[in-house]
Amino acid sequence: MTAEEVYVDPSALARLFIHSEGSREMSAWRAKAGGGLAVTHHGRVEIVNAICRLAFSGHLDPGGLASALAEFDAEFAEGRFWQADILWRAALDRAADLSRRHTPTLGTRSLDVLHVACALELGLRRFLTFDRRRRDLAAAAGLKLVRL
Repeated sequence: MTAEEVYVDPSALARLFIHSEGSREMSAWRAKAGGGLAVTHHGRVEIVNAICRLAFSGHLDPGGLASALAEFDAEFAEGRFWQADILWRAALDRAADLSRRHTPTLGTRSLDVLHVACALELGLRRFLTFDRRRRDLAAAAGLKLVRL
């Protein structure tokens, strides 16, 4: 399996830049999975915001913040991440459909259904996340889960 086959949700990708539970596993997986990872525009915002929130909470000093953001930008510049353009109307329609079919039983949140919808719209059939609700929804939508 290569990285190009997998939708990695932003909360999992953020673990490559900020130390948290699962960071070691994500780093090991990323070292083995060759190729570039698709990152949507909203996924990019989520990762940048996650890094910046650590500065707000005092867990990153200004130098650490600058370093983490530079590492993130380098992933794009060096081709390890690529900006995935998506037809947002189709993704939002699919997300609404996923909500109607699965939220009553799974309790998924809006971002959960949006990420799964994006994976489906991008034609990616594997899904990597640390989030239980996203994992359950991805499986219900027919995506294969990548377990670390």
